[in-house]
Amino acid sequence: MPTDTPLRLRILDAVTDVPAADWDALAGPDAPPFARHAWLAAMEESGSATEETGWAPHHLTIWRGPKLVAAAPAYRKFHSMGEYIYDFGWADAAARLGVEYYPKLIVGGPLSPATVPRMLIAQGEDVPALRKALLIAAVESAQEAGCSSVHILYPTDEEANFLEEQGLARRVTLQFQWKNPGYASYDDYLSRFDSKRRHQLKRERAAAATQGITLRTVRSAELTQAHAKRAYEFYEATCERHSWGRVQLTPDFFSRVFKAMPDSVEMVEAVREGRVIAGAFNLATKERLYGRYWGSIEEHPFLHFHVCLYHSVDDCIRAGRKVFEPGAGGEHKVSRGFEPTAVHSAHVIFDRRLDSAVRDYVRRERARLNMAVEEAEQISGLKPWPLPKIQTG
Repeated sequence: MPTDTPLRLRILDAVTDVPAADWDALAGPDAPPFARHAWLAAMEESGSATEETGWAPHHLTIWRGPKLVAAAPAYRKFHSMGEYIYDFGWADAAARLGVEYYPKLIVGGPLSPATVPRMLIAQGEDVPALRKALLIAAVESAQEAGCSSVHILYPTDEEANFLEEQGLARRVTLQFQWKNPGYASYDDYLSRFDSKRRHQLKRERAAAATQGITLRTVRSAELTQAHAKRAYEFYEATCERHSWGRVQLTPDFFSRVFKAMPDSVEMVEAVREGRVIAGAFNLATKERLYGRYWGSIEEHPFLHFHVCLYHSVDDCIRAGRKVFEPGAGGEHKVSRGFEPTAVHSAHVIFDRRLDSAVRDYVRRERARLNMAVEEAEQISGLKPWPLPKIQTG
C-alpha cells in the first residue's frame, strides 16, 4: 500500500472490532501480555471492562486503506478505580472548581499497572508521525465525547519522552521491581544483602518447609479451567478481605485468559496436606514476570512472601528472566530486594485552571521522589553489583 494513501481514523467500541492478527501484528511477537488482543478481549467480553463497569471501550485505530497501521487501547472512564496512577485528589479539585472530571479518556489497559507500549505502530511506518496522529485523535475524540481530559498510563520511557515533548504533563511515580543483573543462583542473589537482612530472608523463606508448605509453578499445557476457577477464588478472597478491595474481574475473565493465553499465564500454588491453600496468578514473557493477583484460604507467617515474591524470584533466576514486576504498591518489597523503579504517565486536562494546578502538583511530586528513592536504597540493604572481588594478596 503506497505511503501517500490517506490515513483514516476509526474509534472502536470493542477491541474485537479489529481482527486479533492485525492488532497483534502491531504489538509484535515479543509484546507484553497486556498489549495483546486476547487480554483486552477477555477484559471486555467477560464483562470486566465495559461501560457498565465504568470502562467504555474507545480504542483509537488508524488505517491506510484496508491496513491497520496504528492503534492505542483507550477507554472512557467514569471513575478512577483500577488504574493505579492515582488521581482521586485531582477529581476532588475538579469538583471544587465546578469541573466535571468524569468521564475522562484513558489510553492504556484496564487493571494492568505495567509499563507497556501504548501506541502500537506497524513496522516500516513513520513512528513519530503516527504517534502524533494517535495523540491528536485521543484529544479531539475525548473533547467530542465530553471527556474532561486525556491520561496515557504506563507508557514506555520513549513514549513518555514523546508525550512530554508534545506538551503533556509527565508524571513520574514509583513501583518496586526485582532486577536480575546476572545471578547464577538464589544464593548468589542473597549474597547482595548485608548479613542481618540475609539472615532475615533465609529465615522467612525456610518457614514454608516447617509449616509443611510446598510451592510450585503451573505453566502452559498443565493449566486447566480448574486453575482458572481457583485463580478467581483467590482473587475474590483477597478483594473481600481488605477494605480497599473491590471485585472488578469476573470468573469468565480468568476462564478466557487461561484458555486464550496459556503461553503467558503462570499459576503459583502453595500446597499443604494435599490441598492448595494459596496461589498467585502471574503473566510472563521470556524476559519478564508480571505479578497480578494472589489469595489464600489459610493464614501462615510469611505465606504471602512465599507465594508472591520468594518462589517467583527463584524461578526468574533459573529461567534467566531480567525483571519481575509484582504490581503496584508494596513498600515491604524494598527490604526483600525489590528496587524503586520509575513508571510514567502523561496528562492533559481541558480546563486550564485544573490543568495548571495538576502540572504544578506533578512538578512538586517529582522533586519528592528523589528523597523516596534514596530512602528505599538505604532500607533495601542491597550491595552494589557485581560484588567487589576479594583481594587475596
